[in-house]
Amino acid sequence: MIEHIAMNADISKAAAARALQHMIEGITKTLKKGGSVSLVGFGTFAVGKRLPRTGRNPRTGAAIKIKAAKVPKFRPGKALKDALN
Repeated sequence: MIEHIAMNADISKAAAARALQHMIEGITKTLKKGGSVSLVGFGTFAVGKRLPRTGRNPRTGAAIKIKAAKVPKFRPGKALKDALN
């Protein structure tokens, strides 16, 4: 990804790596605050909630409790869907 950004934006790989890292950090900070990030045509990053549930330990078969969690979700945009089909 870094190589692709550097080549197409005509910047160094180091600058491309910093740009990508800052974009990821920005998305992460926004999601931590409970917000969502929309990249028009590409998609939307949001936070989903997973309810607590009961699972099984695969080794012992014993029931275990799995805590509730916040999970990142991505919903692709129309342009991305259209590009793939």
